[in-house]
Amino acid sequence: MFATMLFAISIVALAQFGLYYWRAVLAGVAAQPVSDRVLSAARVENGRVAPEHFETLAGLHDLTPDLFPNRGGLGFVRLYYRVIQSLDAFAGARIPAVAAWSLRERVICARYAAVQVDRRLQANLQLAASLRSC
Repeated sequence: MFATMLFAISIVALAQFGLYYWRAVLAGVAAQPVSDRVLSAARVENGRVAPEHFETLAGLHDLTPDLFPNRGGLGFVRLYYRVIQSLDAFAGARIPAVAAWSLRERVICARYAAVQVDRRLQANLQLAASLRSC
């Protein structure tokens, strides 16, 4: 009985650590600068990415060729964005703190998508430059 309870607590703690680590990586990548090419392609005004830009940036991410297929895509980020968006629709109008938190999280998701598009674009431009120099 004690071993089962200890095992369950360990699994919950490990899952919580994994979620916090993934969220920290997401925020770390989202904090990186995004080029003006990506921002103009997504029609972002004043260089400020908003939650509404996530779908456009995810679409651009799908359009850019992936030179490194072993890198992760936007699968978990899309799921996280939709969960946060649903939570905002359900409780955001009643609880202002949830609305503010969900807005911040959706902006992080949109910035993450923008950085990923920028990374793919940079890798593609570097490959094209190296092919031209041959």
